[in-house]
Amino acid sequence: MKTLKTRTYLLALSFIAINTFAQDAAPAAEEKPKIVMSGYIDSYILTAFNSPKSLTLMGQGQGDPSGINGGFPAGRAFDRLDKQFALGLVQTKFAYSDKKSDLVIDLTFGPNAELGNFGNTGGLAGNTSGTTNLWRSSNPFVNQLYGSSAAIKQAYFTYKATDKLSFTVGQFGTHIGYEVIDAPVNYHYSLSNLFNNGPFYHIGMKATYAFSDKVTWMAGLVNNWDNLVDNSAQKSFVTQFYIKPVDGFNIYLNYIGGYNDDTYLTTLGSAGKPYLERYTRNLFDLTTGYQVTPKFYLGLNAAYGFYDFSATGADKQAIVDSYGSTSPSWGGYAIYSNYAISDVVGIGARYESFEDKNYVRYLGTTNSSFTLTLPITLADAHLIVKPELRIDEAGKAYYEDSEGKAVTGQQTLGVAFIYKY
Repeated sequence: MKTLKTRTYLLALSFIAINTFAQDAAPAAEEKPKIVMSGYIDSYILTAFNSPKSLTLMGQGQGDPSGINGGFPAGRAFDRLDKQFALGLVQTKFAYSDKKSDLVIDLTFGPNAELGNFGNTGGLAGNTSGTTNLWRSSNPFVNQLYGSSAAIKQAYFTYKATDKLSFTVGQFGTHIGYEVIDAPVNYHYSLSNLFNNGPFYHIGMKATYAFSDKVTWMAGLVNNWDNLVDNSAQKSFVTQFYIKPVDGFNIYLNYIGGYNDDTYLTTLGSAGKPYLERYTRNLFDLTTGYQVTPKFYLGLNAAYGFYDFSATGADKQAIVDSYGSTSPSWGGYAIYSNYAISDVVGIGARYESFEDKNYVRYLGTTNSSFTLTLPITLADAHLIVKPELRIDEAGKAYYEDSEGKAVTGQQTLGVAFIYKY
């Protein structure tokens, strides 16, 4: 009997040992590739209390003293229409991911897709040909590259060389700034002047290295800002340092700059203003946010950019007359805060101050704005309704009233509807 028990015990041990060995020897299950399709549509209606005669919120512009922008008004980024039901953007995004690589194809259509790709579309104000614009080369062989390219918001792949090092090539959204084009991602529907006057996207390549889960560095080369092609052989350098001091606190230190990297300056310089052909452009950006509590969040975006023109004599004086300095600058800051009242309703505010007195970018004045948004999340988080109040005050008479006269302020109240999947 004792022998039988011993044999039974040894047999059980042998079975356990063999089963354990088989499990250890079996190859680990391979990570299956993932394909995700997502997107959204958005629309809005709002009214301006100043009732602009043009029925747009863009303002009147300031008459660019350099003659480059021609005084195009730039009071708002995307939500431009007053007292009209308006469609924003239609997005379809495909993402593929496996152990060693990622692929993103981000296609957009509609009014905001055109505005986000303003460097690749024809027929800007002041352009009668409809085939080129201030940012596009007049070379007909280059112009053949445009057309359906305007529907591409992003198209890039990432190769994961190691667990820490990766390389990205293609067209990708900019690393600069707090806000993005995608309406579901932003807390506020109306976009800031910092967003409107910074880059939207780049075409090039970049490398990212993760020193740890708290420190990451990105660096790369791109054509320039917001354009399919570059009119000069030089490229812009981009970089970003990401730091996470503690959980919930994220800091991004961003930069982009280069020699002759502004397409429209180079284009117009070759058309009769050679002093605009020799310059560097630099933009420094800080983006940070802290989740103070599970319900309360604080964010900050600050940016400072400047040109540095190399000119002497009459050319130097021409630049000073146009821009006030041979190193004209622009910049500002925006403070964000929001609170989750419940899983359905929240409240958030943004205060921004932006300065571009010498029309280095597009505004041509200083502008402060306050935006209050109460997002309501419905339909299992697919539908977001955003009632929003925005109050703008410019340093000079930039906006317009119902008679078309210039006024310093503009106040809008409206609601946006965003459906994502």
